[in-house]
Amino acid sequence: MNSADILHRLTALFRDQFGRDPVVGARAPGRVNLIGEHTDYNDGFVLPCAIARQTMVVMAPRDDGIVDLVAGDLNNARTRFSVFHAILPDAATPWANYVRGMVHLLMADGMPFRGADIAILGDMPQGAGLSSSAALECAVGFALLELARMPIDPVYVARIGQGTEHEFAGCQCGIMDQMTSACAVQGSAMLLDCRTLDIQAVTIPDDMDVLIVHSGVTRGLVDGEYNARRADCEAAAAHLGVASLRDADLGMLDAAASTMPDRILRRARHIITENARVLALVTALESRDRSSIARLMAESHASMRDDFEITIPPIDALVGILAGALGKQGGARMTGGGFGGAVVALVPRAMLGEVMDAVYVHYRTPDGAAPDMIVETPAAGASILLV
Repeated sequence: MNSADILHRLTALFRDQFGRDPVVGARAPGRVNLIGEHTDYNDGFVLPCAIARQTMVVMAPRDDGIVDLVAGDLNNARTRFSVFHAILPDAATPWANYVRGMVHLLMADGMPFRGADIAILGDMPQGAGLSSSAALECAVGFALLELARMPIDPVYVARIGQGTEHEFAGCQCGIMDQMTSACAVQGSAMLLDCRTLDIQAVTIPDDMDVLIVHSGVTRGLVDGEYNARRADCEAAAAHLGVASLRDADLGMLDAAASTMPDRILRRARHIITENARVLALVTALESRDRSSIARLMAESHASMRDDFEITIPPIDALVGILAGALGKQGGARMTGGGFGGAVVALVPRAMLGEVMDAVYVHYRTPDGAAPDMIVETPAAGASILLV
């Protein structure tokens, strides 16, 4: 769906469910991470870009304290809660917890709000590791602040979104997903320093496309594995005597190797080497060095597989197919938090057809279907909609 189609359907859904017109709307994109996995909560570097797939919300105010939600992506599922009582996560409607969290944290920070009717719709694939939750958080944050006639600071919205993940979704994530969804620049990838939140636009060569292939394995991060990796990284930083693994290097790791548990050492090695790969890929993209792009993305995937242990066999197989078809002309790696989801490849446009054909011929999802493929160019971050 294009943006106009989504907004048309969303407005019709709102009218059908609530019997009136919305007054405020916002959209926010998903993201794909080109390189830099699990480095964000280690104060490191990441290189994501926003994608055209997005989530939209529209809303109208209420005065009775009720937030009434409908999710068009979930067969018009409905739920409601009151802002005049404690706002808590609800295990029965996990999709709504992202809205609950944004409302709770923005109100706790002074946003005036007495309730709203809210409708949600988008074209984000669920469980693909493309940050559908961050897109929802940022769209809701932008719309709520617009409804309250408050200034909209994209970095502030990103921080509130990260807090929502921590407090209402149980995922101790870094800030990459929310920063990308809120702050991305059309046409560029985004080098993000997750310690300072400084952003640098990075141009992808104009003859290369971003190809996203969904493995068909739905990804989940709140089953403990993601948080366990973060705990491992914190243990490694403590062992090395640094505030975060951003401050460590391989020399420090080698010196401490004999006293560190093997698992903790490997987690730290992934983060330290991944930070270096992010900066190296920026240089490779700027110099249009395809062989370095291929090598760095391959090394990143191997590190996620062997040291961080977040890939799974279908993902490894998919990366192998893409890398085999690309040779040294482009790169492929798992993208996202791990344990399923999607693979990202940087593909010369002239090779796109043959690379996609290789995937269709050699890969099937666990249910036997051909995988979903999305060809992307970097999109813009969140914005207010005219409704």
